Amino acid sequence: MTQKLSKNSHKFMLLIGIATVVLFAHGCSKNEPPPLPVPAAPLPAKQPQKPVQKQVSTSLKLNVPPVNQFDFSTKKDPFKPYAIIKKVPILSAEKLRNNQRLALPIHSFDISQFKLIGVISGGKESQAMVTDPNGKGYVLKVGMTIGKNDGRIVSIANNGVEVLEQFKDDNGRVRKEHIKISMPRKQ
Repeated sequence: MTQKLSKNSHKFMLLIGIATVVLFAHGCSKNEPPPLPVPAAPLPAKQPQKPVQKQVSTSLKLNVPPVNQFDFSTKKDPFKPYAIIKKVPILSAEKLRNNQRLALPIHSFDISQFKLIGVISGGKESQAMVTDPNGKGYVLKVGMTIGKNDGRIVSIANNGVEVLEQFKDDNGRVRKEHIKISMPRKQ
């Protein structure tokens, strides 16, 4: 066996020596032109890899169920408001005035029921003080309203207050009535 190795190793060494001589002799000769560069062989085009697993379609065709399986008739509607807000009817100007008039106690009595206590004059405008049947006092200025029929104060003088009332009579005609609240006479 040692002989086989030595024969094989001798052959191998001989081949290496011949190859070295051939290469050395070929590279040292000056008469030969240098070798032309060999163009690189084109790389083989990459072939697309085959998928490992077959692709499955994401759209599945399902059969339509014969009966409606989603029944929400017993559920609360999430889009309905929690509290129901009633719309406030829009009032006409006359009804609005009546509502405002009824809200103030000065409009709940007839003009003849008010008593004139005093008149203040001498400033920019005259003012008068009246009391209702309950004894509550009010300060009046020109242009204010008083009484059940929306009487407008026209003038304030030292001797009394003049009020103009406009109301509709039974025939539907607008009537105007001038009412004077006088100072009580001193006894």
